[in-house]
Amino acid sequence: MARVEYENVSKRFPTQDRAAIDDFTLDVADGELLVLLGPSGCGKTTALRMLAGLEHPDSGDIRIDGKSVVGLEPKDRDVALVFQSYALYPHMSAKDNIRYPLRVKHMNEAERERRVGQVAEMLSLTALLERRPARLSGGEQQRVALARAIVRQPRVFLMDEPLSNLDAKLRTHTRTELKALQRQLGTTTVFVTHDQAEAMTLADRIAVMDRGRLLQLGTPDDLYLRPVNLFVAQFIGSPPMNILAAEVRDGALLAEGTWRLPLPRGIAAKSVSVGIRPEGIELDESSTDAQVGEVLVSEPLGSETIVDVKVGGALVKVRAAPQVRPDPGTRVHLRVDPSAIRLFDTASGSAIA
Repeated sequence: MARVEYENVSKRFPTQDRAAIDDFTLDVADGELLVLLGPSGCGKTTALRMLAGLEHPDSGDIRIDGKSVVGLEPKDRDVALVFQSYALYPHMSAKDNIRYPLRVKHMNEAERERRVGQVAEMLSLTALLERRPARLSGGEQQRVALARAIVRQPRVFLMDEPLSNLDAKLRTHTRTELKALQRQLGTTTVFVTHDQAEAMTLADRIAVMDRGRLLQLGTPDDLYLRPVNLFVAQFIGSPPMNILAAEVRDGALLAEGTWRLPLPRGIAAKSVSVGIRPEGIELDESSTDAQVGEVLVSEPLGSETIVDVKVGGALVKVRAAPQVRPDPGTRVHLRVDPSAIRLFDTASGSAIA
């Protein structure tokens, strides 16, 4: 196990107009599962590759257990990287793929066999050890790739979108297994993904990135309930947070469609953006003292229904009970929980309440 630290790390590639990583500082606790989350091109994979030693920072320092690893070869960092593409040797059996890192380290045969057997049992691979990758399903190949990383017993696991090639059902099952496995091993893990649902379910903490910069670091609840800016508010959550343009007028918020909302205390700005999560809005088809809207479409999802409502020129998503399915064109009334309102500065996008 190990603590990982990035300190003011920057990296620019010659073909890019801006830095891939810009003054990046991050502290990953010993034994923590930290997810680097962001859209394609945000720099998360570059940050991971620099920790692995596959890229070198232009400035700043990267430390494992307090010791700088900048300049060390990947093999000398004691980290294990699981790729998106699995990267298994096609001519080797699953067993040989798993024990290959131990052969490279010239570990004695008895210890190799013990470790391979132990990790194969842990990942339910014992019956598959003699098969080559071509005879394994995508999920089985992914487990072999994980086993190959685990068998090394590294200080840090690095995972670059390892579940993205799996189908939806297998992906959900595998991430559950992965989280339980990480808890069992207690190994510091840095996991890269663009999938916010994956990040929310896996992470102890999430580092949200955009354009090479760290925007917010916190627990899944912190990011969901208290986003620091509009980017995080709209990137975290499915559906994302509703954002409405609004003005402060006569002690209230006047949002799009003349929607009057309660104004949090201490707000001096005149023009703001209002953020409301879909579950912070209550749908009522009979009330007469709430904001009126028109249903555009209902999206039944089994456990819930997402109702798209037009309010003036804005489209608002409301999370409702599964049996609530108003027809398109239905006039409904919307009530907002005052505690669900978040305010953002219109110019900078930063949270102000």
